[in-house]
Amino acid sequence: MAGIAALALTGCGAGRTSGGNTGTGIVVGTTDRVFSLDPALAYDNGSLQAETQIYQTLLNFPAGKTDPEPDAAQHCAFTAPTVYTCSLKPGLKFANGHPLSAQSVKFSFDRMLKINDPNGPASLLGNLAHTDVVDPDTVAFTLKVANDQTFPSVLPTQAGIIVDEKSFPPDKILEDDAVVKTGSFSGPYTITSYDKNKLAEFKANPDYNGLFGKAKTDTVSVKYYAGGDNLKLDVQQGNIDIAYRTLSPTDIDSLRGDNRVTVHEGTGGELRYIVFNLNTMPGANPAQKLAVRKAVASSVDRDALAKGIYKGTYSPAYSSVVPGLAGATEPYKDIYGDKPNKQEAAKFLSDAGIAAPVTLNLQYNSDHYGGSSSEEYAAIKNQLEATGLFKVNLQSTEWVSYQDERVKDSYPLYQFGWFPDFPDADDYLTPFFAPNNTLQNHFQEPSINALLTAETTESDPAKRADILKQVQFKLADDYLPMLPLLAGRNIAVAAKNIQGVDETLDPSFKFRFGGLTK
Repeated sequence: MAGIAALALTGCGAGRTSGGNTGTGIVVGTTDRVFSLDPALAYDNGSLQAETQIYQTLLNFPAGKTDPEPDAAQHCAFTAPTVYTCSLKPGLKFANGHPLSAQSVKFSFDRMLKINDPNGPASLLGNLAHTDVVDPDTVAFTLKVANDQTFPSVLPTQAGIIVDEKSFPPDKILEDDAVVKTGSFSGPYTITSYDKNKLAEFKANPDYNGLFGKAKTDTVSVKYYAGGDNLKLDVQQGNIDIAYRTLSPTDIDSLRGDNRVTVHEGTGGELRYIVFNLNTMPGANPAQKLAVRKAVASSVDRDALAKGIYKGTYSPAYSSVVPGLAGATEPYKDIYGDKPNKQEAAKFLSDAGIAAPVTLNLQYNSDHYGGSSSEEYAAIKNQLEATGLFKVNLQSTEWVSYQDERVKDSYPLYQFGWFPDFPDADDYLTPFFAPNNTLQNHFQEPSINALLTAETTESDPAKRADILKQVQFKLADDYLPMLPLLAGRNIAVAAKNIQGVDETLDPSFKFRFGGLTK
């Protein structure tokens, strides 16, 4: 397997003839799958890894920082309470020679909102009313609500990617091969070879004029793995230079003692949780459905999952906002406890007139969240059934099908994960619970919408933290549309001669190839 991989990488121009410690390029291995190279359809970590290299945004996050700075933009600022204006660097262009102008920016944002794909990141633009070209190098965003403190941090996200208006259709998705064929790349790298979710080659873009500067390594290849076993083996044997997402907790523990590699850890902000489809989950009416959700919340043992399954690489999460962010609280611990409570769970059901056991059809993903997902959800099934209150039918689906089916109401309860768009508590609230949210689980509540608007427009940190606390407790106590389980760190394993890994493992969750060297 490793030998075949090395030959294939040489064939696509990676410049290597043997293991990961030779040749001029760098090879990254990952189990994350690319859902789409079209930003309007891509809202997942596998797609983000590729998009980070090939596309520009107006603002972006410098390595290790949480405040965005100009990338394609020269300057951005509020020019009115509801108008955020950006001037572009002069002379920007895509790798195919087409100009990158204010019209390109307007086209990209208009297209994102027009397509509004349920699997895409359009929900991040919920406060955007319209985008206007002021002049060829200036664009103005008019917002629905004034003083949006988070809008500058939305611009570096997948929703803010700038695409070529001459290459992308305005109202439909472009397939990956067609995206590559257009050559409409504006980031630090272009794609020179692409076999989707098998092998991809990235080449430094000489026309890139942005925040990250010239890429330090000319060629970076990505090999996609079906599972973590071969990923671990290849990074140990030097067939790849970096393993980034996702090795099992047992593999990471093992690799810490291997003197051929270094395990790098950084702040990640990853969240794992269960989504409840409010239409198709068990319960004859909304009150009964809520009682089932509360009974589930009282029956799971997060600590057992974190220690027993994930060996401490994850920690218990008691809110949709991960620990460490300003305004983060732990309402699920306060309301439902940090240990399973069978009596409390039973009372939720009996008070709502629900006979036990309740049948739960619980879906999990078999490839996107790592090989330990099967162990994690087997453990959750055992925890729930141990109460005698539930009968769990557990099923798994591969990621590409999973993404399609979950938005079609196919899964009453399902596993999901979150990798932050930007390092702020709002990024764990608005995308989940505002109208047109990414969960697509039929949750919509005016009182929550009002609180979300209040926190995004409050400039006083103490007042904003209080509003954030209200949102988190109200969601956990009154609605519970999803159940947070675990928060994870950002981990990569690299050969000893690879530099720049630590710098890119930061809260933005963007793995930047341009800073890697060997």
